[in-house]
Amino acid sequence: MTNNTDIRDALQRDAAASVSAMLEGQVEAARTTLALAPLIERAGAESAERLRGGGRIVLVGAGTSGRIAVQDGVELAPTYGWPMDRMVFLLAGGRGALMESAEAAEDDAGLAEEEIARHAIAPNDVVIGVAASGSTPYTCAAIKRARAAGALTIGIANRADTPLLELAEIALCAETGAEFVAGSTRMKAGTAQKIVLNTLSTAIMIALGRTHDGLMTHMSVSNEKLRRRAVDIISTISGAPADRSRKALEAACNELPVAILVAAGYDREEAKRRLVEADNSVGRALSRRPSHMAGVPDDA
Repeated sequence: MTNNTDIRDALQRDAAASVSAMLEGQVEAARTTLALAPLIERAGAESAERLRGGGRIVLVGAGTSGRIAVQDGVELAPTYGWPMDRMVFLLAGGRGALMESAEAAEDDAGLAEEEIARHAIAPNDVVIGVAASGSTPYTCAAIKRARAAGALTIGIANRADTPLLELAEIALCAETGAEFVAGSTRMKAGTAQKIVLNTLSTAIMIALGRTHDGLMTHMSVSNEKLRRRAVDIISTISGAPADRSRKALEAACNELPVAILVAAGYDREEAKRRLVEADNSVGRALSRRPSHMAGVPDDA
């Protein structure tokens, strides 16, 4: 006869096996994204080219996919100083769908078309649609309409040969297969989507010159922890001691890219001018440093 201890032990073994299987699935999902490296590189470079012309990043999705896209997009302002007025979030069901399910909204292709028109999507814009199935009507309609408007369109899906990937100019397919819990695309599919979005958005920011030697040159300096990090970044890039870097940050009113150039020897207005000329890239602005600045003393 089976006793309660045997049943409990069996359930614990099943639970341990389930957790292991789920974690292995996450690792497999991450591995599927490796093959996308060349396409993500291309997408990053082409996106940066459009955005240099003043375009916007537009993220489109429904349900879990839409929430993951929004999560990645909102980080671009504090991390890379990307202007929020150059971000557009098109989430089926609107902002309320971030907190509550709005499953029916994903079928509203007409609404997606209206929103693309309302936001006046144009050739300099980059429109990224995310859908695990690759067939969500809302997302597919938005990508189709955006591409017709001349925007660069990028599709991210977890199944091959889907409408989204056919409609988008650049198709990123991380084929993750069946989920441990059938249909729960917040698991393997969601993990792969997050990796692709993280990598793509970071590649775009690097191409736009918003990093230098692996450091964030445009991050928002909004608290004491970030102020200390900013001082370290300024010192590392400019070679200035910490005291001078702190003064440069104050002189630049916490504008990190300006502060880096100030610490390197420019006055604030010259630093701003050079950043404009260098398309806001600290690396390019510094590479144009005139020879007469090379010997500026630390207490200048």
